[in-house]
Amino acid sequence: MKIKIQFLFLFLITYSIQSQEKAVPIFKDGEAQIVEAFKNPKDWLRHDLWVETSFDTDGDGRLDRMHVDVSRPAQTESEGLKLPIVYISSPYFAGVAPDTEGAFWNVKHELGEKVADIVHPEVTRRGKRPIISNSHIKTWVPRGYIVVHSSSPGTGLSDGAPTVGGDNESLAPKAVIDWLNGRAKGFISREGSEEVKAFWSTGKVGMTGTSYNGTIPLAAATTGVEGLEAIIPIAPNTSYYHYYRSNGLVRSPGGYLGEDIDVLYDFIHSGKEENRARNNKVVRDTEMANGMDRASGDYNDFWAGRDYLNQMKPMKAALLMSHGFNDWNVMPEHSYRIYKKASEMGLQTQIFYHQNGHGGPPPMKMMNRWFTRYLHGVENNVENDAKAWIVRENDKKNEPTSYKNYPNPEAEAVTFYLNGGAPKVGGLSLNKSSSKAKETLVDNYSFSAETLAQAGYTNHRLLYVTPILKENIHISGLSSITIKAASSKAAVNLSVYLVSLPWNKDRIVKITDNIITRGWADLQNHKSLTESKPLKPGKFYKMTFDFQPDDQIIKKGQQIGLMIFSSDNNYTLLPEPGTELTVDLKGTTITIPIVGGKDAFKKAID
Repeated sequence: MKIKIQFLFLFLITYSIQSQEKAVPIFKDGEAQIVEAFKNPKDWLRHDLWVETSFDTDGDGRLDRMHVDVSRPAQTESEGLKLPIVYISSPYFAGVAPDTEGAFWNVKHELGEKVADIVHPEVTRRGKRPIISNSHIKTWVPRGYIVVHSSSPGTGLSDGAPTVGGDNESLAPKAVIDWLNGRAKGFISREGSEEVKAFWSTGKVGMTGTSYNGTIPLAAATTGVEGLEAIIPIAPNTSYYHYYRSNGLVRSPGGYLGEDIDVLYDFIHSGKEENRARNNKVVRDTEMANGMDRASGDYNDFWAGRDYLNQMKPMKAALLMSHGFNDWNVMPEHSYRIYKKASEMGLQTQIFYHQNGHGGPPPMKMMNRWFTRYLHGVENNVENDAKAWIVRENDKKNEPTSYKNYPNPEAEAVTFYLNGGAPKVGGLSLNKSSSKAKETLVDNYSFSAETLAQAGYTNHRLLYVTPILKENIHISGLSSITIKAASSKAAVNLSVYLVSLPWNKDRIVKITDNIITRGWADLQNHKSLTESKPLKPGKFYKMTFDFQPDDQIIKKGQQIGLMIFSSDNNYTLLPEPGTELTVDLKGTTITIPIVGGKDAFKKAID
């Protein structure tokens, strides 16, 4: 009896000590901290499973299953610990198509002209299992999260077909989140019937990722799925029309001249080889071929269905967005348009803008606070932080400037008028010109925008500049142009740049030194984005459209220049040189959002 009592006593002591030593998330200053018991990768549990969706997009007669990878602390198994989820989904985990000659569309032709079909490369899937992002695992698991990865439909070991913005790319992550909340089925194998439960999940999920991987969190959020509490999209593509078109103009993302949505489809189609021919026929060669419309560049139902701005009504996840003002691949408008709408809907929102190019997450502190608040439920007052954070040109990424909102609330639209000077340089003025001048440029894609901006004399662009600034000018928001123009042909490219002059030709040049912002349009869409009409040569048409959003300080000693030209050899179709574009200066204005408004500009030039 005595021995039994001693054994019971020792058991109670041991149990008490173990209970006291159970690992739990730790928080300090509103952020999740690295927990010693969670930080050793050797102790992490990693396993693969497949989540059943609500759709069958590869046409095999069974619901598609998404491949899911889980990384979690051992305590979720040994101690019954439940933790929230950081979830990343991607079409890239199993590799992409190789560079293949002819895989991009030929761009050297007139607008609306039919060209030969492209070559379609095949993806060779990498490895026996997808290569996932260990960086997220190393960041979040030690801080008391479970990290989940999934391959998007038709990629890697996931069933289905890639649709590049179709409904299944929203419903697939929704299914994974439903599984994490016990509302969908998970299986230990792709074809089997043995189920697996997410018993270690609290049901609270946050999503993040960059570029396409940043698009998927937004896609999931538009479903309104319960359990998706917060998302941090980084440089997300929020509309495939805005990725491949601008104001009716067929336009390529920066660095990928000739890419279109079908090219991206081929690039990511790493799924089951035996399903690819059917997927190609149904998705790429039918739906995309019939809907993408490279002839007119018009906005249609196909593009509307791939525009997440149209699908935001059910969204309730807290939104922290990050983007670069000089991202000319996924343009900065992508994040702005969603941030603006989410703010109008009353959702918790923040936006982080930096001055660099594609990618770039918010500082870790911002991300940590966001997930700590909405996934762990720690009251850290993040919802009362500033709504906008801007990294100034010479500041460190982790030292952004806070605004009450973006654009800077003190910015006001200032209208500038054009004074002639072609083929030399004309002027930008606050005063209306009485001149009835019309100035003409000749399209020639042989000259880059950079070359045209530096030219003192050329008939291939029109350039209008402000007086030299005697004080810095702060631009914040969307500039816009109203242009009255005529073409010598039925179609014409229209490209407009805001530049800072004189052009910095130094060997080491900052990305913010020369280009302020850009815009492109098809004059055939002057009345409607959904219906273009051939231009009558010589007839003047008026069109208004926005430049890309920006926030930049133009330093004293510089001039702000508006450059108007036709074909942009980095972004647009490249027709045979010679088309004439004539601009009516009296009917053309530009508005620039300046902090302090007209008074600030007057002060800067006086």
